[in-house]
Amino acid sequence: MTAAEEFPAAQTALDEYRNLEEDMSRPEVASDPDKMRKLGRRHAELAQIVSVYSKYSALCDDYDAAKEMAAEDPDFEEEAKRIEAELPEAREKLRTALIPRDPDDARDTIMEIKAGAGGEEAALFAGDLLRMYTRYAERRGWTVTVQSENSTELGGIKDVQIAVRAKGAVAPADGVWASLKYEGGVHRVQRIPVTESQGRIQTSAAGVIVFPEADDDDDEIEIDPKDLKIDIFMSSGPGGQSVNTTYSAVRMTHIPTGIVVSMQDEKSQIQNRASALRVLKSRLLAMKHEQEAAEAADMRHSQVRSLDRSERIRTYNFPENRIVDHRTNYKAYNLDQVLDGDLQAVIDSDIQADEAARLAAAQQ
Repeated sequence: MTAAEEFPAAQTALDEYRNLEEDMSRPEVASDPDKMRKLGRRHAELAQIVSVYSKYSALCDDYDAAKEMAAEDPDFEEEAKRIEAELPEAREKLRTALIPRDPDDARDTIMEIKAGAGGEEAALFAGDLLRMYTRYAERRGWTVTVQSENSTELGGIKDVQIAVRAKGAVAPADGVWASLKYEGGVHRVQRIPVTESQGRIQTSAAGVIVFPEADDDDDEIEIDPKDLKIDIFMSSGPGGQSVNTTYSAVRMTHIPTGIVVSMQDEKSQIQNRASALRVLKSRLLAMKHEQEAAEAADMRHSQVRSLDRSERIRTYNFPENRIVDHRTNYKAYNLDQVLDGDLQAVIDSDIQADEAARLAAAQQ
């Protein structure tokens, strides 16, 4: 049996991959940024499957050739045995690559961080989380844009919204959403607050919400202008001080769902409107995908977490320099490094648990 006969889905992916390359080379497509972005995302998604499939197919061909030549030359018998020993691992890698991914993995991400219970200490911790994600994004080569921020006088964060974006088209496994979707939930901190004079350890929390960012031209979500209520107000900074003297800040309400998006960090009202509309579209896209998954009774493991603000996912214990992820039982004593952006090992524990669950579901 050939590799194509054993894995027809892989051959289908290869055919689509080649057709995409032909489409992307056409002048009328190459000159259309929106179309190129869509095709590029799908191209990157298929590239991993094609790479693994090509290696497996080549290995199968080499094995068949070695077996054929071994009949005439015994020296090739050892070569055939060596290749045969490599086939199971290559076959399993291909089978894993063919497991359907989260369709949003290659997308960029909108993240909101909100101080929870704990007063000023919770706001300071929310600021620590913002710094952690910013440093992590820098390590990954991503950009971070603050879209709105409400700070405290001590430098904490009441709430902040950021957009984290990759540079150019990336493979789904390298997408921003593929990693940051696991961060949604309640993050708990245990430490002695700067405002605590008795040296007592206090527990407080911050909530993180993440959702994939919709493209401006994404036709999956259409918003009727009649469904929007838009209020314009003056931007303000910490302590209520005026940032500027023009009414450039925008509050956009989607009447059918009640979703409210506020944007004030851009320089003009037009820019804030555009940013608010994109965030609203992203929220509606995430809501649509969750509803579809719920109706199919097959809710995506990671997506559910990212939209569940009530779930405590992680504890940051400063006295012990310990971080614990409660979903995977990951534990390490390098909290200082994690807060400085060294977050990959923690996220990897979530990715591995998610992949194991998807693999198990696919084999049922």
